[in-house]
Amino acid sequence: MRWHSSKHFANMLRASVISNLKNFAMVTLVYLTKSQKVGKQLESYHKASSLTFTIQDGPQAGQTVPHVHIHIIPRKSGDFEKNDEIYDALDVKEKEMKQSLDLDKERKDRSIEEMADEADEYRKLF
Repeated sequence: MRWHSSKHFANMLRASVISNLKNFAMVTLVYLTKSQKVGKQLESYHKASSLTFTIQDGPQAGQTVPHVHIHIIPRKSGDFEKNDEIYDALDVKEKEMKQSLDLDKERKDRSIEEMADEADEYRKLF
């Protein structure tokens, strides 16, 4: 199953490969378990003490790419005065991006080389 085949998390239930609620629960569990595994490695790599997991499901929620994905954000003590301020910071960054470019037309994807370099760095963790 391709995780990136659904634009929205809720639509994963409607995907033709998921025929019933039991399968949806299994797929969701696998998706979250993999995210937890990646998160543990990122937490260690970035010398963080905690993680914030977010799913921005739809444009009004801040989703800027047309597939389901989870943001895994390593957190450290004191990175924000109040933990939930991270969401305000994400909103500010999103607004800055929208002001500087039309995300639908001008989104500048990273180069293959940039993505390969990042993948090589994180691949060492697994």
